[in-house]
Amino acid sequence: MARAIWKGSISFGLVNIPIALYPATRREELKFRLLRKSDLSPVNYKRVAEKDGEEVPWDEIVKGYEYEKGKYVVLKDEDFQRVDLEATQTVDIQDFVEQEEIDPMFFYKPYYLEPQKGGDKAYALLRDALKDTNRVGIAKVVIKTRQYLAGVKPENGVLALELMHFADELADPEKLRVPKKTEVGKREMNMAKSLIDSMSSKWNPEKYKDDYREALMEVIEEKVEAGGKEIDEKPKKAPKPTKVIDLVSVLQKSLEQTDTKKKTTAKSRKKQKQPAKKAA
Repeated sequence: MARAIWKGSISFGLVNIPIALYPATRREELKFRLLRKSDLSPVNYKRVAEKDGEEVPWDEIVKGYEYEKGKYVVLKDEDFQRVDLEATQTVDIQDFVEQEEIDPMFFYKPYYLEPQKGGDKAYALLRDALKDTNRVGIAKVVIKTRQYLAGVKPENGVLALELMHFADELADPEKLRVPKKTEVGKREMNMAKSLIDSMSSKWNPEKYKDDYREALMEVIEEKVEAGGKEIDEKPKKAPKPTKVIDLVSVLQKSLEQTDTKKKTTAKSRKKQKQPAKKAA
């Protein structure tokens, strides 16, 4: 587990639970460096002042807020601490709401909460009470220099804090050009539902892997083996969008493919379950 990024307490009513905040996800992105094309020398970034183009060392950099065009006020660490010391150290639960009432669009980044010394009993109480009532604690929390809306909920025996968007941060979907009421044929609808049924399964997160990352690593390994030379292979073309007149035939082919795939998977599982024949 990574180091705690924040320590404070969960507060609801008069109850305060000391906790530490840990990232609940990890990024598996491939990291790339920018290089000079001629000799593959790494390219570094420099912090330069707009006024004279001079490089600025870290110890001369301060945080400033532009209150008017070209006019700034400098904020020091003490200024951030002056805002509200109590608020910056507390996950302040303000309401408990039914989990089903919250649009998943509001959630975007999860963290784990770990109880600190003396907080085990109250932590377990909140975790189990939320699970039994199927509620989420809606809280406000300040991390670094920003306040977030957050949901506190039980996840696999742990209390999780998931950062949320404020309502005014979500873009208005009404501005998108999407079909409002479009007549769909009964045959197409039935086939689409059949395809959904045939592709339905129980949720298993372990089933899904980052195929793009794995494929990109294969390309990198090929180039390393080739000494960095170009590999003569045409990139794959993106699939063409389905035309309205092709919809029925495409749905039919999709159903056939799904059926074949299911039969192949079933045969493969059957073979794996069969005991191996003993040698004579």
